[in-house]
Amino acid sequence: MIKPLLDVQKLSVSFATYAGPIKAIEQISFQVFPGEIIGIVGESGCGKSVTAHSIMQLIPTPPGKYQTGKILFEGVDLLQKSESEMAKIRGNEIGMIFQDPMTSLNPVLTIGMQIAESLQLHQQISKKEAYTQAAEMLRLVGIPSPKERIKEYPHQFSGGMRQRAMIAMALSCHPKLLIADEPTTALDVTIQAQILNLMKDLQSKLNTAIILISHDLGVIATLCSRVIVMYAGKIAEVGTAEEIFHEPQHPYTWGLLQSVPRMDVEQQELIGIEGQPPDLLHPAIGCPFHPRCSYAMTICTKQYPETTEVSPGHSVKCWLQHADAPKPTREVKE
Repeated sequence: MIKPLLDVQKLSVSFATYAGPIKAIEQISFQVFPGEIIGIVGESGCGKSVTAHSIMQLIPTPPGKYQTGKILFEGVDLLQKSESEMAKIRGNEIGMIFQDPMTSLNPVLTIGMQIAESLQLHQQISKKEAYTQAAEMLRLVGIPSPKERIKEYPHQFSGGMRQRAMIAMALSCHPKLLIADEPTTALDVTIQAQILNLMKDLQSKLNTAIILISHDLGVIATLCSRVIVMYAGKIAEVGTAEEIFHEPQHPYTWGLLQSVPRMDVEQQELIGIEGQPPDLLHPAIGCPFHPRCSYAMTICTKQYPETTEVSPGHSVKCWLQHADAPKPTREVKE
């Protein structure tokens, strides 16, 4: 039996504010296996990026606080690691692509210097060898004339090139796990496709497991084998990409799918999810989605739903899918 590379167990993270604590993520659990690409989707503020930063131990404490749970990487709990120990893991065994490459890259250091720094730190190689490998990584991600481009600064790269440089930096030490937090944000459609194809190609070559975080369901459908749907800091549904896109079970997942335009339909009505995202300072009692759910029942307003296993690997937290609940007729408008 294959052991998971990453095993997140009942992780809860909160942030202290003047108005009170905010539960950013609460009791989330999931696994990532070697060479697997999983997607985490949901609206802004649902806890996607907090989950990614928690794995990398990049949550500032305070105001952040790891309340409960474990983050097991190859069987070792990262939450028990010191900052110096985590520094050896970040960029080496776990890489990360951040949302905005312009603010993530140091504007006063050349691209080559920033990639070589990580290589020298983790692989204990000479400066010359590090720059040679940095140029090779830029070539691998499709940047032309890499030996010349490593001497340039971030502002001399286009948005797509900067994102490629970020991917090169994240993959330079051949990490076992890559966390991509909105890797195609603010990029045009053509560059998005190139970045996604690049990530898929590199994953197959290096056998790197990837956690892809996005609100773009099209991006998730392109790359991921399994999908986690988050809402209000909790996991609402998890299953294979085929199950989530073709047999969704949670009303929130239905809403996300109905709000995506389809290329095979000439005229269509995009149906948005009514209401506002939840206030995490004053979370709703029961299911957090019930104030926006047209299928909400009395129990939804009083008790958080139990986990229902629809099929092996496909589970949902919704009272509608409970064995004793009446099953609604769901109409997806074409």
